[in-house]
Amino acid sequence: MIGLLLCGVLATTSPDIASLWDFSDPAGSERRFRQALSTSTGDDALVLQTQIARTWGIRKDFDKARTLLAQIEAEAKVAGPAAKARWELEMGRTFASASHPPASQTPQAKSRARGHFEASLALARQGKLDGLAIDAIHMMAFLDTAPADQERWARDALALVLASDQPAAKAWEGSVRNNLGYALHQQGRLGEALAEFEKVVAIRERGTNAVATRTARWMVAWTLRAMGRTNEAIAIQLRLEREGDADGKPDPYVFEELALLYRSTGDETKAAHYANRKAGSR
Repeated sequence: MIGLLLCGVLATTSPDIASLWDFSDPAGSERRFRQALSTSTGDDALVLQTQIARTWGIRKDFDKARTLLAQIEAEAKVAGPAAKARWELEMGRTFASASHPPASQTPQAKSRARGHFEASLALARQGKLDGLAIDAIHMMAFLDTAPADQERWARDALALVLASDQPAAKAWEGSVRNNLGYALHQQGRLGEALAEFEKVVAIRERGTNAVATRTARWMVAWTLRAMGRTNEAIAIQLRLEREGDADGKPDPYVFEELALLYRSTGDETKAAHYANRKAGSR
C-alpha cells in the first residue's frame, strides 16, 4: 500500500483522456491514445501526444518520452493553455516522477523538472484549468521530499480542490488528502494524519474503485498501529485480508502489517503465519 503514496489522478480536458488511461497498462493505454490520435487534430492531437509520451515515462523510458515531446514542442508552445500546460507537465515528469529511481534525482534533474512544473502551473492557472494546476502542484512533492515541504504542497493542492467547482479538480481530493495524511504521519502528527485518512476512506467509499478504498482503509489501520490502537488496526487489516483473498489479490502489505500487529501482542504463531503469507505473495 505504501507504494501507492503520492500518486495522483488524471486531470481531464478535451479529449476525454481519462477514459483512455490504464496506468497499470501503459502499453495498452498508448494503443488507445494512438487510435484516438488518428482522428484528432489541433490541440486535441497535441494533448494525446503528451499522454503517449507519458506512457513511456511510466515504462521508465524517459529518453523516448522526451524525444516524443520534443517533436511537438514548437506546436505546443503556440497552442492553447491545455496543450501548453500538458506539454510542460509531461516534460517535467521525464525528469522527476514516481517512476524515477532515487539515484536519478540529481539537483540538475530536479531543477529542470521544477522549471517545467512551475510553467505548467502558471499556464493552468491562467487557463483556469484547476485539475491540471493541482497535478502540477502535486508533482512538486517529488522534488521537495522533506515531510514539512510535502505537507505544504499538499495543503496548497487541497486549498485549490476545495475552492474549485470543476469536476477534474474535485476528483483530486482523495489523493491530495492521502498525501497530506502521509506527510503528517511522517512528522509524528498521528491524530491529524488519522483524521485525513478517515476522510479519504469516506471519499473512496462513495466511488467504485475497490482497490483505492482498500488502500484508504489500510492507511487508517497503519496509523492506528502507530498510535498503539492495536485491536482496531487488526480488525481493519483482517477485513482487508478477506477482501483481497476474495478478489484473488492477496496484499503483502496487509500481511506485513498483521505480522507486526500480532508480534506486538506477543502472538508469535499468528505473526509467523502472516510473515509467511507475505513471503509467499512476492
